[in-house]
Amino acid sequence: MNSWTAAQTAVIVVAVIAVLGSAISAAITYLLSQRAVQRERRAKAFAEALNAVEEFAELPYRVRRRLGTPQARHDLTEEISRAQSQLAYHQALLQIEAPEVAEPYRSLVRAVKEQAGTQMAEAWLKPALTTDTEMNLAKAYPRDLIDSARDTCIDAMRITLERRRLRDAPIVRRSTAAR
Repeated sequence: MNSWTAAQTAVIVVAVIAVLGSAISAAITYLLSQRAVQRERRAKAFAEALNAVEEFAELPYRVRRRLGTPQARHDLTEEISRAQSQLAYHQALLQIEAPEVAEPYRSLVRAVKEQAGTQMAEAWLKPALTTDTEMNLAKAYPRDLIDSARDTCIDAMRITLERRRLRDAPIVRRSTAAR
């Protein structure tokens, strides 16, 4: 009759601990990786939303530098429609993905439509440019409303990314659950 020894038990216990340790390590690595991917996805969504605002803010320059042809006018109106569509898309996306950023972004969209929209309306009233020299506009369009709202929005985005990073961290979650 074979008897089970302490050494045999120790070998099995060590093997089980090694397997469990590997599984736990793999699970933690996977979770941390997924959180990093989610944070990166949010950061990219925020950057694309800000880019949509910048595209709209640049439209007064494009209108002012337009060619005087019907095709150029048509192309510009299509571009303006696409830019407005992108603003609406990003507003909806942020309402879903990051509700705490939706209101600052909505304020930014309002500011860019107000300031750049007025500038576009004025640019359409000016004659089309015909020479290379005219393409260099003498002064920049003011962006004070846009820049102020953009700074507020970026602050909200930064806080959201940081807060979610801290909230999703396993150590923080455990320490808050213990309270």
